[in-house]
Amino acid sequence: MAYTPPIAARIDHMEMVDIVKQFPGVRANDHVCLDVHAGEVHAILGENGAGKSTLMRQLYGMYQPDEGEIRINGEPIAFRKPLDAIRAGIGMIHQHFMLVPTMTVAQNVALGQPSTRGVRLDLDVVSERIVRLSEEYGLAVEPDAAIWQLSVGEQQRVEILKALDLGASLIILDEPTAVLTPQEVSDLFATLKRMVAEGHSLLFISHKLHEVLEVSDRVTVLRDGVTVGTRPTNDTSRDELVKMMVGRDLKRHEHRAVGCGDDGLTISALHVDGDRGEEIVRGVDLTVRCGEILGIAGVSGNGQRELAEALAGMRPITAGTVVIHGNDLTHVGLNERVKAGLSFIPEERMRDGAIGEFTVQENVFLRDHESPEFRRGPFLRFGDMARHASRLVEEYAVKTPTLDTPLKNLSGGNIQKLILARELSRRPTVLIAAQPTRGVDIGATEYIHKTLLEQRDDGTAILLISEDLDEILSLADRVAVIYNGRIVGTVDRAVAEPHSIGLLMAGIYE
Repeated sequence: MAYTPPIAARIDHMEMVDIVKQFPGVRANDHVCLDVHAGEVHAILGENGAGKSTLMRQLYGMYQPDEGEIRINGEPIAFRKPLDAIRAGIGMIHQHFMLVPTMTVAQNVALGQPSTRGVRLDLDVVSERIVRLSEEYGLAVEPDAAIWQLSVGEQQRVEILKALDLGASLIILDEPTAVLTPQEVSDLFATLKRMVAEGHSLLFISHKLHEVLEVSDRVTVLRDGVTVGTRPTNDTSRDELVKMMVGRDLKRHEHRAVGCGDDGLTISALHVDGDRGEEIVRGVDLTVRCGEILGIAGVSGNGQRELAEALAGMRPITAGTVVIHGNDLTHVGLNERVKAGLSFIPEERMRDGAIGEFTVQENVFLRDHESPEFRRGPFLRFGDMARHASRLVEEYAVKTPTLDTPLKNLSGGNIQKLILARELSRRPTVLIAAQPTRGVDIGATEYIHKTLLEQRDDGTAILLISEDLDEILSLADRVAVIYNGRIVGTVDRAVAEPHSIGLLMAGIYE
């Protein structure tokens, strides 16, 4: 007997009422209220640590509320595990997909089904259901294709198909556009509209305000674990939502063109291997001029991390050259490049940019403790070091109890601001900024963007590597697109537009 997917009861209305969830020393949710109706997209906004993920994990049965209740169609219900939520008709599409790369689409969908002793899983039947759901919701994907052969957007379709195949009526989407090209985002939104038209409820978690305003019917904003308010999307604005999220108005930093100077960073025919010995960066040629930001756009996994590490002297270069202000520094390490005027904001800040167990002050001097400015012969000038660290913390608005606080106790945004302060305090002439606002809240993002533009205006040559196309378009003077380790196009910001860049990001560049 083949497995038949469950037909969960239709969810016409879901309510989370006065939800409280506490962890040691932290109240993640403080009497939060949220509801969603059938045929509605309800967006949830909030900075990092606002309580969004904790709230959704309770709805999906991963956590249980300490106080409050969840109601489905007016009836209180308790979820002790995700399977309880699935059986009630709730699905969740995680930001990091839960797929087995070596298996096919059909096998992954079958794996998502609850195990039933003595019931044989007929992959042909599963494939038929996939084809039917694909046609109904515009989720084109081949049941026999291996996951590793699919694009990121296609893998996301598989996750949605898994939820639909289980009979989900309410689906939680956690940052669903984070790694998609603009074209894939458009396809996803078309799918969401079909799902809503069929009566599904969608909870949409995102930090991209323009997407929230485009796709949602209502928006609920959380701040510090508390519900700030819920607004109909057509009766609110970006500025109002930002103020609800951070508690204040944010300044807008208008991009203005500046005159570019001499070549600061020149990359010629660069080849770099990945961690497994395979070639990842394939013949990259780029020039970044003093007083400009060159943005590199691309979907995750196309060689951005390896390129940044090679330019910083942290990864060997197999062929090609790296020249800073006319000096060939291809085969020297990070310290020598720093002396030549390079600073580096790494993608993995806690792996490559800071040490969590060290104090704030110690992290300021990770690479600068040998500077003559802070030494008297063999001895460190601790007073001068403390004054320097204190000045950077104040200047860059780093929130920390003391300079002796372990760095791991700070928020992600404050750690990133401290790394930015340290790297820019050297007055670099070339800056490599890799994913500088990843995992950072909107207030810290605003500050980092302002600082990068000021640094550019001071004449620094900045290479900005980001998977956030909106960030690239708001900061860069020129945009280069990387695909499969190659630069497949470079355009001036004045003529750059998301559709054409999205095509390049997807490898369509003939």
